[in-house]
This record gives sequence, structure tokens and C-alpha cells, in this order.
Amino acid sequence: ILRMLEVTGCDVLVLPASTDAETIRTLSPNGLLLSNGPGDPEPVDFAVRTIRSLLGELPMFGICLGHQIIGQAVGGYTSKLKFGHHGINQPVKNLETGRVEITSQNHGFVVVPDSLEGKAQKTFTNLNDATSEGIKLPAAMSVQYHPEAAPGPRDTEYLFGEFVSMIRKNRREAT
Repeated sequence: ILRMLEVTGCDVLVLPASTDAETIRTLSPNGLLLSNGPGDPEPVDFAVRTIRSLLGELPMFGICLGHQIIGQAVGGYTSKLKFGHHGINQPVKNLETGRVEITSQNHGFVVVPDSLEGKAQKTFTNLNDATSEGIKLPAAMSVQYHPEAAPGPRDTEYLFGEFVSMIRKNRREAT
């Protein structure tokens, strides 16, 4: 993730997951990326509260656990999959373009799509089990899979460019 952000021209500052909203505001970042992480998203309610208070203030991009945190921050909820998504060949449909992308995934929880009805736009769906793979808000986007993954196809690397475009647009609107 760090390499992909640097390739797109970002200066990166890494913060612990426990960083509160006021500290982030003090740092005045141009954007915020919520990375992947281990296990059940329920215990990270502190991160959900932080992201909820920052939504709309700066562009955000969530990956895997970051996707689940953004989903919860807008009022959705997560559930445990009977069988998790693991591997480098998970087919995901981009609902904006109709294109099928091959993704790398490693998670056992999912944002329940019905819990986001009217709160976020569904952008990607898993073609194996129809679970939610991505959402978009006016100043945030997130995906359940790993667009930075190096093994196999690199179908989804373009998402980092979209995130940087969101940051640039937000900076222009702020000036």
C-alpha cells in the first residue's frame, strides 16, 4: 500500500490505528487511507468513531478492514462469512464499468449490503457469492479486497490513482 501511494506521488505518514480524530485534524493530511488488518472488525469501534467524525472532511480510501470500518462508520454493519475469501483469483464485478476484475483477498468478514441501503453506493460485488466488495461516498471509497496485491493480476491498481484524484479535487475545492 505504501509503495502504491508513493508511486502515485503521495508523501506518506503512517499512523497507528488508535490515532484519534483531533490528532489527524492537527496533522492536516490531504487524504486518509485505512489499511487492511487482522480479524473481526467489531473490536475496532474506536476507529469507527474516529472515521465517523472525519467523514466528509477529507478524502478517504479503505482497504479490507478499512472498508469494514468505513461501512460501520456510515451506519452499516458487518457479519462473519461462513467461508472467508482467501486467494489471488477472486472475481469481482465493478458495478460502475461492468468490468470483471480478478482480485486478491484474505478476509472472513463482510459489510452487509442491505445495512448500507441509502447510506453508500455499492460499487463492487463478489461474483462467487454476491457479497459486497466496495462502496463509495461523496468523499470516500473502499474495497474489501487488496488492490495493492502483487501476486497475479493487477486489475485494480487504478484505484490508487482514483484516490489521488479525489484528494486533488478536494484541495482545489478547499482553496
